[in-house]
Amino acid sequence: MRFGAGLLALAALATGLTACGNSGADSIVDKAKNDKKLVIGVKIDQPGWGLKKPDGSYGGFDVDVARYVAKELGVPESGITFKEAQSANREPFIQQGQVDMVVATYSITDERKKKISFAGPYLITGQDILVRTDDTSITGVDSLKDKKVCGAQGSSSPKRLADKFGPEWESKNLTQQQGYGACLPLLENKQVDAISTDATILAGFAAQFPGKFKLIGQPFSEEKYGIGIKMDDKAGRDAINNAIEKFFNDGSWRKALDANLGEFGKYFTTPPSVERY
Repeated sequence: MRFGAGLLALAALATGLTACGNSGADSIVDKAKNDKKLVIGVKIDQPGWGLKKPDGSYGGFDVDVARYVAKELGVPESGITFKEAQSANREPFIQQGQVDMVVATYSITDERKKKISFAGPYLITGQDILVRTDDTSITGVDSLKDKKVCGAQGSSSPKRLADKFGPEWESKNLTQQQGYGACLPLLENKQVDAISTDATILAGFAAQFPGKFKLIGQPFSEEKYGIGIKMDDKAGRDAINNAIEKFFNDGSWRKALDANLGEFGKYFTTPPSVERY
């Protein structure tokens, strides 16, 4: 009996220690408060949004959003570690705990919400098309039916085209790269006819190469950019949504858009409404 009682006491002690060990680890809010550190997934090859510069620093609208939210959660810029997040690995990174949140032109979709949680949106855009400046044959999405198109692996953009035009078109006409930056040389060298993804991303690339590319300007979807965190972290969602709304209201949203998108910033006039769930 004494032996059994001892086992029960040890089990109770282990349970208590486990509970203490997990305390504060369930939400990004607790980690930020306790550790003053966060690992944030961002793109590193998207001008205007997430770009790793030659000196190793990071810039772009998403990076500004990430820094602002982290600060509101109690994490100084020195406590942020940026980690490259490609379109294909954003959900796995969050699920595996490799990052605490992802701010990477990350469209909120019902399918993704089955795997992770989203705060936001902090910006709304639409899928558009980038072509060479001298190409007049592409005027909208229907023009892509007999064209070669480049997209990014794991992005919802190429999937939307594949769903529209069918599996045969996908196998013959769609090229997918790890990121949209890798599509640019293919477009420039006429290996593909177009790149199709969010207008914001395409505008960022086009601005880097004046005169080489043009945006068609006929969006055919609605993309809501959100911040991805682990599934069921309601406290984290609420805290990040509060930070996003403050980002809108204190003028930081407008300032960051103009600083990162230049002339394209004018196309975004009003912050979206945060969607809480």
